[in-house]
Amino acid sequence: MVTVIAFWVLAILSVVASIAMVVTKNPVRSALALVGTFLCVAALYILLSAQFIAAVQVIVYAGAIMVLFLFVIMLLNLGSPGALRERGSLQPVIATGMGICFLIALLLSGSLIKLRLPAGARPEVYEPLGTVRGIGINLFDPKQPWLFPFEATSILLLVAVVGAIIMAKRKV
Repeated sequence: MVTVIAFWVLAILSVVASIAMVVTKNPVRSALALVGTFLCVAALYILLSAQFIAAVQVIVYAGAIMVLFLFVIMLLNLGSPGALRERGSLQPVIATGMGICFLIALLLSGSLIKLRLPAGARPEVYEPLGTVRGIGINLFDPKQPWLFPFEATSILLLVAVVGAIIMAKRKV
């Protein structure tokens, strides 16, 4: 019952944040709404017992990618500083509401951690799906089909970084 309520609350918050991201005219507020969507998706991953994927979602998307987005937004708006100026006084109200939601989530987190499996489900079936151990075994075990594509992607990214550095160095 708790998981169903948590799912619906997170789903509604995710949809509201994504609509706010599209509708908002201020690019910084739009990026922050996207961060809210990313955090809701990470919480949904936690409900699915995929802790590793949730951590990657927060670290990579809500962290690194959003810093890059905000850097580009700030870089593109250098000529018009008035476009990023805050209008209205909703910030204290929203901050108070989010603080209360955070405190409620902290109080309810004990009940979310002790989730029960569906009737007839065995824990050993769900254990290797989203945990760090299960993903590590799937990625680095030579018997699994994911080792070569993972290593090929890492080499491709390394070559792209070296090429970008060489091309940038020529222009400087």
